[in-house]
Parts: sequence; structure tokens; C-alpha cells
Amino acid sequence: MPRFFVGKSDVSCDFIDISGEDYNHIRKVLRLKSGDRITVCDGEGTDYLVEIVNFEDAAVKTRIVESIKNSTEPPVQITLFQGLPKSDKMDYIIQKAVELGICEIVPVITERTVVKTDRKNSDKKCERWNRISMEAAKQCNRGIIPKVEFPVSFKEALDAAKGSSLSLIPYEKETGINLREVLTNRSSKGKVSVFIGPEGGFTETEIEAALSCGIQPVTLGPRILRTETAGIAVLAILMYELGDVGA
Repeated sequence: MPRFFVGKSDVSCDFIDISGEDYNHIRKVLRLKSGDRITVCDGEGTDYLVEIVNFEDAAVKTRIVESIKNSTEPPVQITLFQGLPKSDKMDYIIQKAVELGICEIVPVITERTVVKTDRKNSDKKCERWNRISMEAAKQCNRGIIPKVEFPVSFKEALDAAKGSSLSLIPYEKETGINLREVLTNRSSKGKVSVFIGPEGGFTETEIEAALSCGIQPVTLGPRILRTETAGIAVLAILMYELGDVGA
């Protein structure tokens, strides 16, 4: 069944209005008509089974048939602090992270970040990234649309992670502590932060700064993973150990 997101303010009593790009998609691409049913999510964890009533000038008016709590959100809230990679790798990372259950994605400008950023360029990229997140959220029946934040510095990322109950930073020179040891007997309650470096990884100065903030370095094994692989691998493991994948 087609799935769409609306804002909480679009839900009014027994009706929901759908506008913008989704209006065109419903009417011109899917060619739905009055009486057809679709799923609408308010982005805050509630799904609505709705029936199309009619098409107005710029909105689809629907009637709520049933409302249910979305059951696809994991019990653990994970934020991915992703070092900005080259090319379109960030698009792939966002898509797969959303599918796995990420709560938030924060692009990070590190010492080894190659991508040049400015306000105008970053605004456009951030808009595209959030569109990718929304489309991925629709595809995998998420109850929220994970937000992709505006790129921040590494120091700002460290500050943002201070409220987390667990913060991890995979590091190729770490050989003693692996994810299994860190996650053994750990509760899924609280927030988890994961730091992934760009191509070339983090510098020793950045690792030292992370250590001083209480962030736990871990090894991901003997093989060096690409930046677009490392975050996805860690998320999958976390969702198995702390989330709903291994339940």
C-alpha cells in the first residue's frame, strides 16, 4: 500500500490533507481516485489508514479509517556522525542507515575531509539528503523521517555526542577492544553515537580529542573497511545486539 508522510499539523480530527509533491504523485503517477486507501504517517510514530475523499486544487483530502502506533522503530536511538565522503557516497550511506533504523545523521567535516563546503552548497546538499532520508523512510515503513543535519565541525560533533549513554569510534589502530566486548550485557536504553571517518580515516589528533570526551575506540576486525561500509556494518551490529534485528 502506498505510504506518505505529513506534518502533525496536517492531521485534523478525522481528516488528513496531503499536498506538495505527494499530491502530484498520488494523482498523476499512481492515478488513485476517491475511495482508494493509502497509509499516512505523521512522522512522530503514528500510522493512519486513510481513504481518499476528493481532490482539491492543491491537496488530497482523506478521511481517517484507522490509526495505529507504528511498530518499526527500534528501541535504541542511534546517531551517526559521518565524516563527509567524496562523490555521492553520502547518498548511499543515508539510504542504508535509514533502512537499518538510524535516528539521526550528522555529516562531519574532519581534518581529512576532501569535499569543499560552503553555505549555499551545503544547503542544497542537506535538502537532497533529507529527501533521500524521506524516500528511504517511506520504502521501509519507518515511523519517523530521520533528520540529516547541516554539516558540523569535528569539535561540534564531539559536543553533540556528550549526552549519549554510549559513544563509539571505530579506529584501525585499535586492536584490543572490539564491539562484542563493548556491547556485552549493555542495555538498549539511552542514546548511542557512532563516529565514522571519511576516506583516510581520523587523524591521531582527532582520536585523542575523542578519547578525552569519553568516546570508546573499537576495532572492526583485521580488514580496513571503506567509509561507506564501516557505518553500515556498525549499525547492523548495533541493531542486532541492542535493537530489534536480533529479537
